[in-house]
Amino acid sequence: MKLSTKGRYGLRALIDLAVHSSGGTPVSITNISDRQDLSERYLEQLMAMLKKAGIVRSIRGAGGGYVLARDAKEISVGDVLRALEGKLDPVDCAGLDPDGACRAADSCVTKYVWKRINESINRTVDEIRLDQLVEESRKKNPE
Repeated sequence: MKLSTKGRYGLRALIDLAVHSSGGTPVSITNISDRQDLSERYLEQLMAMLKKAGIVRSIRGAGGGYVLARDAKEISVGDVLRALEGKLDPVDCAGLDPDGACRAADSCVTKYVWKRINESINRTVDEIRLDQLVEESRKKNPE
């Protein structure tokens, strides 16, 4: 499985947002862009996807920007990556889909390997929470 820049940059931007929006203070795209050295236009696209997924909220007007829509401990890395990348399963196996058109599904044993790999990746990203990454960021980058 290889994540695109959407997933990688989006997660970085969200960690930055969570670190710098303490007390519900909105964080501007410009500030995230400057700190993370990412394109503002690209960040706007990523934030729109995260907003649609209910992960961030936008606040308009002077001093506006983005804030988390939920508490950081309620947002998993899996939530973020799925919002930006879609399904995270590295293997698409028709034998795992009940409606799949795999003729060998009943006798194929490799589908159990793919199923375990898919489950393992999803479980791992769902166990890591944004608040944990914020804490790690603060340890590595004390202000």
